[in-house]
Amino acid sequence: MTWDLFSSADPPPKEPEKPKGRGAARTRGTAKAPEFSRGPDINEASNEDIARRVAAQQADAGFLDEDTGPVMPRRAGPEGGWTPSTVNAAARALIEGTFPPLWVNGEVSNFTKARSGHCYFSLRDEDSQIRCVMWRDEARRLPTMPTEGMAVRTLGRLTLYEGRGEFQMVVSDLEGRGEGLWKLAFDQLRTKLEMEGLTSPLRKRPLPEYPACVGVVTSSTGAAVRDIISVIRRRAPWTEIMLSAARVQGEGAADEVARAIRLIARAGCADVLIVGRGGGSTEDLWAFNEEAVARAIAESPIPVISAVGHETDFTIADLVADLRAPTPSAAAEAAVPDGAQLRRGVAELGGRLARCTRERLQDAHESLLTARLDLRDVAESVLAGRREQVAGIAGKLHALSPLATLARGFAVPIAPGGRVLRTTAEFAPGQEFRLRVADGSVSARVEGVDPE
Repeated sequence: MTWDLFSSADPPPKEPEKPKGRGAARTRGTAKAPEFSRGPDINEASNEDIARRVAAQQADAGFLDEDTGPVMPRRAGPEGGWTPSTVNAAARALIEGTFPPLWVNGEVSNFTKARSGHCYFSLRDEDSQIRCVMWRDEARRLPTMPTEGMAVRTLGRLTLYEGRGEFQMVVSDLEGRGEGLWKLAFDQLRTKLEMEGLTSPLRKRPLPEYPACVGVVTSSTGAAVRDIISVIRRRAPWTEIMLSAARVQGEGAADEVARAIRLIARAGCADVLIVGRGGGSTEDLWAFNEEAVARAIAESPIPVISAVGHETDFTIADLVADLRAPTPSAAAEAAVPDGAQLRRGVAELGGRLARCTRERLQDAHESLLTARLDLRDVAESVLAGRREQVAGIAGKLHALSPLATLARGFAVPIAPGGRVLRTTAEFAPGQEFRLRVADGSVSARVEGVDPE
């Protein structure tokens, strides 16, 4: 049985927000700039191509004579003459129409993230600097903020902030050179979690050997969930599967994954939890490097298996989880036992139990026979001893018996009432009595009494 405990569809795309504050110069302005053609959207252009394009734009705007070079503009400009606003608008249009998107290398200086989410900084080298702005939507994709002096590579368009006449670059992508921002963010969070002890091997819990229910947190439409279900159905078809679906990449994915983990924990049905997804780029897998996911895994009351990407991929979730599996399929194999192997084991145990039972019965039978013989010998020995004791006691009793005295030639006179006559005073002439001898009694009468 597979339970779909939680499912979240991808949210509708948001309308891009219009920048406020400094960014308002992108859309505002009452001065109408002269029309300039925009250059092609390419990532790189040679200096010669750019120079030719600039010259063409300048000639078209009246700032360049093909024969004599730069001249004063032949045009009167907009109606009423040039103003700072029209000059800035024209300069902005000239710059944006001439330069394609550029990759620019430099060092970050004075990086600031405003409350609005927009980021402002300067990109510098040994001799110059360019003011840069990165709007909120693009800044959200950064794994962490670059540090002061960090070497980066930025992609953006050159423009002019008309309100102040400031030349700047609107950055759409920022990459750290060398190990980059992704590695920096990874190391920062890893150090933080290590200091809290959340990655310690002492926290790792053993997995249950025979789970009745396996929880799964992943995308409901990805290949990972199909692989996990397929492996569990093949290895342990009696195991229930509880799916808590979540987006596994993109903005907000980390919060959804963390929420899905806690939902499984609150349900209290799963014995073990698999958290993961299929392979992808570093940015695709980044939700599993977020602090929200790491803390949800650490707080889980049930053991967690992390299965993110392929064998070569390594995430913060792997460090915090109780077990790291190289792939989702491997996680499913680690979560449940192999049914075929269990059946072979049960059959083997049955054979061993039968053999052990027969051997125990045989041993018991032999022990019973031995005990029976031993009991007989003991009984005979005890009876012989008792016989000897009885004979000895009988001999002693016989020695003390009056009959034994009679057997030695003595006789006992007994009055008619059965009283034993012991003294001469008890006899009277003519008195009849019986005389008890060894083999019977004799009738007698007193003829006379002779006291000593």
